[in-house]
Amino acid sequence: MILVTGATGLVGSHLVKELAKTNRNIVALYNKKKPSDELKKLADWKQVDILDVVALNEIMQDVKQVYHCAAVVSFQAKDKHHIHHLNIEGTKNVVNISLNNGIEKLVHVSSVATLDRFKNGELITEKISGNNSSENSEYAKSKIASEMEVWRAMGEGLNVIIVNPSIILGTANWDAGSSAIFKNCYNEFPWYTNGSNGFVDVEDVAKAMIALMNSDIINERFIINGYNISYKNLFDAIAKNFNKRQPSKLATPFLSAIAWRVEKLKTLFTDRSPLLTRETARTAQKNIAYDNSKLLKALPDFSYNAFENCIERICNELKVKYNLE
Repeated sequence: MILVTGATGLVGSHLVKELAKTNRNIVALYNKKKPSDELKKLADWKQVDILDVVALNEIMQDVKQVYHCAAVVSFQAKDKHHIHHLNIEGTKNVVNISLNNGIEKLVHVSSVATLDRFKNGELITEKISGNNSSENSEYAKSKIASEMEVWRAMGEGLNVIIVNPSIILGTANWDAGSSAIFKNCYNEFPWYTNGSNGFVDVEDVAKAMIALMNSDIINERFIINGYNISYKNLFDAIAKNFNKRQPSKLATPFLSAIAWRVEKLKTLFTDRSPLLTRETARTAQKNIAYDNSKLLKALPDFSYNAFENCIERICNELKVKYNLE
């Protein structure tokens, strides 16, 4: 039996879809966000808070493999306590119960946020870990601490894999998370930066996780990154697929600094989350690139979806999801 935590999230939901193709018994966990009608048919769904140790332990009794996807992703200062509490304590509960119940293997979804991403222009590998930069967001700090829980469990005998995806591109609620990039491009947001970053198709993340789980590889971390590209090229590709105007105004570091402060002020008078934070504005000005060779060497039969195909598919899915013209 396979367990997926955070199964209604971007990674978790696509993982359930891929696992369903293997005809294995899947137990999918969610907390507040309920599964869609499509997902309901693919797994045995359980509503549980992973901070509830008793309920979680009961569900995990007959589980052999665990994909731990549940996490809070936020770059807002007001969410600091919630981010740390769920990401760290939730991971601690999952790995402790996995140890107690003799789980065969656990794949933990971390983030490239745990790697040292602040050496502008250098190719980032799995060896550059343990990032303690003062520039870290609270989210990054929580994921670093979560990884420590996984490595601690490894030391106590649990077989683990940690995956560090770059910015994940996929179809989800485009009012939040990385999917908001697509909404901004659809609305013809005119600004871009000279920065670049790593991006990956969510389908590739799911497929790589399953391949790693089913391999003999244990106690390793892997960057999952499909494309090192500029934000301008990404925005242009999305706008083209939506048949919208491409961004044409360069946001300098000075303008970006003003923009995130304006966004922060707006949230004082509304309930919505800011489109831009200090962390995301700062990152968007950097040139960040990730080395994905370790995963490709470990999984010689694995390959990434072409960038153009990834963007075209997601845009088409969003057109259907939101009835776009």
